[in-house]
Amino acid sequence: MKNGILGLCMTLLSFQLLSFPLEIQNKFGVTKINKQPVRIVSVGVSDQDDLLALGIKPLATREWYGNQPYAVWPWAQDELGDAKPVVLKGTSYDYEKIASLKPDLIVGVSSGMNQREYEQLSTIAPTLAQSGEYADWMMPWNEKHQMIGQAVGLEAQAKENIQNIVARLDGVKAAHPEFKGKTAVVAFYYNKQPGAYASKDLRSKFLTELGFLIPRPFDELAGNSFYASFSEERLNLLETDVVIWLGEEKDIDSASTVAFRKRMPFHRDGREYFTGDMVGGAFSFYSPLSINYLIDEMVPEISKIINNN
Repeated sequence: MKNGILGLCMTLLSFQLLSFPLEIQNKFGVTKINKQPVRIVSVGVSDQDDLLALGIKPLATREWYGNQPYAVWPWAQDELGDAKPVVLKGTSYDYEKIASLKPDLIVGVSSGMNQREYEQLSTIAPTLAQSGEYADWMMPWNEKHQMIGQAVGLEAQAKENIQNIVARLDGVKAAHPEFKGKTAVVAFYYNKQPGAYASKDLRSKFLTELGFLIPRPFDELAGNSFYASFSEERLNLLETDVVIWLGEEKDIDSASTVAFRKRMPFHRDGREYFTGDMVGGAFSFYSPLSINYLIDEMVPEISKIINNN
């Protein structure tokens, strides 16, 4: 039995090693990786989740928001374990600090990096940017995970992770036929101005994967962007079967003008769901680790809203 397990492990290791060298097309060119990387720095705002889901603890992570320990949110803390990655902060890259970690791969699929930044990072180590097929930060979670899995020599594991999550999403959709054909919108307030995400946004895609529809006006307003802001006089645009607000209810209350939001049918009928900070974080990350958390926390609540209306 032990010999069989050892043989299987050796076969898997050999398969991973045979994957290298490899080349991966990205937005700015080709990432060339000569051997399986072991010293990995994550400069994407959510790429640490993909690496952790593959069993890889990066040398560094990038702080997006939320001030979580090591820029790792609760749904991924178990996978992080006792590792203590360096946290890269700020909107610009600390090239000196990154270079000091001596990485053999820099992962920045969710970084929104530009050509100049990509070229600078590539002088330190092979750098993985997102696919050129999508706008910044809009690469589908499954393609992103597969791309990262390929880069680290764990493509089969990434594929299995994706299959498990898709199966769960399909199961949730089947268990909640009340979602099919209902309209939904992910809304926010920023600088006292309301807005909503287009259907191409990853948060909206979660809803469509469950059977909801995102009304076309949000795509028309957003144009080439993934979101649109508008005046409070147009809050009636949010009139859908469920309005999902990014944030705490008290924050939305303080940001909105009572004269407008309080008289909206979606408010009077109780068709609003407030993510709060933690679910909002899982929603924004939309990663292989945060999706399960999102399903557990959000789905029961929006099901109540739909069924009550």
